[in-house]
Amino acid sequence: MRKNNIFQNLLLLGVASIFMTMCTPPDQSSADEDLAEQARQDSIRTVRCPRVFSSAAEFYKNRDWAATVRAYDELTDLGCDRDDPQEVYLYYAIAYEYMGKYDSSATVLLKGLTFLPDNVDLRKRLAFSYEKQGMIDLQMDELDRLSFLAPEDIDIKDKLAKLYGDQERFDDQISVLKDLLEIQPNNEAAQSDLAQAYEKSGRDPLDVYKNRFDNNPDNISYGLDYADKLMIADRPNDAIDILKQVVDVDPSSKVAYRKLAQSYDSNDRLKDAAQTYERLFKLDPRDFRIAIKISDVYVEDQDFKSAFNWADKAVTLSDEGEAYGAKGNVYYKAFQTCRSGEISVDDRVIATLSHNLFEKAEEKGFSRYSGSKEWLKENEVLFGKAQWFMMDADVKNKGFIKASSPCYKWVNEKLNKGKGW
Repeated sequence: MRKNNIFQNLLLLGVASIFMTMCTPPDQSSADEDLAEQARQDSIRTVRCPRVFSSAAEFYKNRDWAATVRAYDELTDLGCDRDDPQEVYLYYAIAYEYMGKYDSSATVLLKGLTFLPDNVDLRKRLAFSYEKQGMIDLQMDELDRLSFLAPEDIDIKDKLAKLYGDQERFDDQISVLKDLLEIQPNNEAAQSDLAQAYEKSGRDPLDVYKNRFDNNPDNISYGLDYADKLMIADRPNDAIDILKQVVDVDPSSKVAYRKLAQSYDSNDRLKDAAQTYERLFKLDPRDFRIAIKISDVYVEDQDFKSAFNWADKAVTLSDEGEAYGAKGNVYYKAFQTCRSGEISVDDRVIATLSHNLFEKAEEKGFSRYSGSKEWLKENEVLFGKAQWFMMDADVKNKGFIKASSPCYKWVNEKLNKGKGW
C-alpha cells in the first residue's frame, strides 16, 4: 500500500514538472529585447536615412518645399536627425519659411535647439521667424542670446540696437551700441545712433559727439554736429575750437565758416566774427546777404565805416530792398551812437540819410526797418526846410550838405537840397 502512494506521488511530481516546463518563457530578458529592437531600427536607418537625406536635398534644390518638409518629417520620425541635427532642422525650418509657415518654422527650430542649444545658425533663423510673426519681444530675446553666443557678430548687435530703439528701450540700446563700438570704434552709423539714443534717453550726448569726431577728424559733418551741441550747452569757446579744426580740414565749407562766425558773434568776439564772414564772402562773392551780415557785425562793434562799406557792397551786388535797409541801418545806428543831447545839424543829416534809405527799402518791398523810420520822423530829428533856411550862403550855393563832425568822418554821402526848400 505504501509503495503505491510513493509511486503516485512521483507520478504527480513528474506531470507537474512537465507542465511547468511548458509554461515557462524562453530565457530572454527585456533588455535583450530592447537591444534587438534597437538593432533593427539602426538597420533600417542605415539603409533608409541616406536615401531620405538625398531626396530631401534634391527637393530643396528644386525648391519643392512641400516635398522637402515631408522628407524632413520622415527623417525626424526615423531618428535620422541624430546624425546631423543642424542640417536637418536648419533646412527643415527654411522650407517652412518659403511656404510662409513661420510658426511651423519656429516649432522645428525649437526642437532642433533641444539638440544644439547654442547653435548660432538655428537661433538666427528662430529670430527671423519671430520677426516675420511680429513677435518683437521674442525676437529681441533671441538676438540678445545671440549677442552673447556670437559676441563679434556686428549684424546681430546692429539689429538688436535698432529694435531697442524702435521700442524706445534707449538704455538697452545704448548698452548694445557701446558693445558694438568696442569692436568697431569707427562705425559711423553706430556712433550716430548712440548720440541719438543719448538724446532720446535724456542723457548728455556731448561725450558721444566728442568721441565720434575724435575718431573721425576728417568727417566735417561730425565736427559740425559736435559744435552745434557745444553751442546748445553754452560752450561757444569750445565750439570755436572744433569749428576751426573743421575749416582747416575743409577750407571750402561755407557751413563751417558760417557757424564759426556765429560762434564768435555769440562770444562777443566781433572782429573775429567779421573776419570769418569775410572769408566766407570770398567763397561766394556774389552773395549780398553775407555782405549784409558782415555789415551787421561791424555795426554791433561800432565800426561804422567798415559796416557802411559792406552794406554799400550789398547794394552794388543786388539792388534789393534788404540791402538798402542794411545801409540805412548803418546810418541809423551811427546817429543813435553819435548824436548829442541837443540834436546837431550833422545828426539831422545822418538821420535823414537813414530815413531816405529806409523809404527806398520799403519801396522795394522790404519793411523790417519801418519802426526805425517812423521813430526818426516822430521824434523830429530829420533835416528839412527849416534847417536848410538856416544854412549859410556857401552851403546853399552848393545845393547839398555833408556831416563833418569827427564821429561822422567816415560819411562821404551828401544830403541834397530837397524840393521846396
